[in-house]
Amino acid sequence: MRREKIAGSAVAVLLLTAGCGVADKPASKANAVQPAGSGNQLGAYGSDGGSGYGPGAGSGSGEGSGAAPAAGAGQSGPAGQLQVRETANVGSGVTDGEGFTLYRFDKDTAKPPKSNCEGDCAKAWPVVPADGASAGAGMDAALLGSVTRADGTTQLTVGGWPVYRYAKDAKAGDALGEGVGGTWHVLGPDGKPAGSAKAPGMQGHGTEKEGGTGTEEEGKAALSVRKDPRLGTIAQNAEGWTLYRFDKDSAWPMKIGCVDSCTDSWKPAGPVDPSEVSGIDAKLVGTVKRPDGTEQLTIDCWPVYTFTGDKAPGDVNGQGKQGLWWAVTDKGKKAKAAG
Repeated sequence: MRREKIAGSAVAVLLLTAGCGVADKPASKANAVQPAGSGNQLGAYGSDGGSGYGPGAGSGSGEGSGAAPAAGAGQSGPAGQLQVRETANVGSGVTDGEGFTLYRFDKDTAKPPKSNCEGDCAKAWPVVPADGASAGAGMDAALLGSVTRADGTTQLTVGGWPVYRYAKDAKAGDALGEGVGGTWHVLGPDGKPAGSAKAPGMQGHGTEKEGGTGTEEEGKAALSVRKDPRLGTIAQNAEGWTLYRFDKDSAWPMKIGCVDSCTDSWKPAGPVDPSEVSGIDAKLVGTVKRPDGTEQLTIDCWPVYTFTGDKAPGDVNGQGKQGLWWAVTDKGKKAKAAG
């Protein structure tokens, strides 16, 4: 696994949830997170599937923070023969002829096809040219098309959705772009997000609405609890993936400590409607705005995440990672093993 460097001190974010301000609950020294630039450096962690956070690419268009990385080998040029391959924790996704994962952007549109990723966004998410692409095994050639971008170039589309690579994917098979900003997803062979919202990085994403970019729930509670034999009552998302909190975040005042490359392993949970919550007091459920402008689910003012190291719903592989990551109880507290 890659080793990540800590980007610096945590980033303060806009408080959205009532009752999470300093006046309500003063921050303890243990929970306090210094604003960026305070000179309070956090140490480096080994990633081992549970990286802290470090410098990484912003996706542009309000979808990330920091400087966009330059596209490396395999990140530009024709797609060649598209293939369908299984992506860990995601499902059947599309790769180019060299095996690099391809992506779609929720803020684009398919009817009509239109790309909303320009400038710095397109540096972090290199556009896949329409020329030189063909359908391989598992792909329907009729779904391949193109869209003309603002600069006059043509971009490959699948099912009407513009197609991209991710500059931080260093080698074939990497899928570090899954879930970035809550809007970037591995491309499925039909143009929809790969796995139909079964991956932990896609909490809050259900079946796509016809002709639009929105999503709808599949009838399950968007946020619920389950009994874990070791940890007791813990929170989970609609698909049953465990939710975690991070000691480098802060609830009072609410601040985000997991940014940039941290979100390669720890995916911010998307907001939920309090009316779709089961087993948790709806008054404890809220949101916080992240530095990239996206909203993240909070439980008792703590931002919560899923972990890409969990291989199946119900896993708790993120529990105790680096002594900083903990499954969340129904009260928003850190789950602790019994005995």
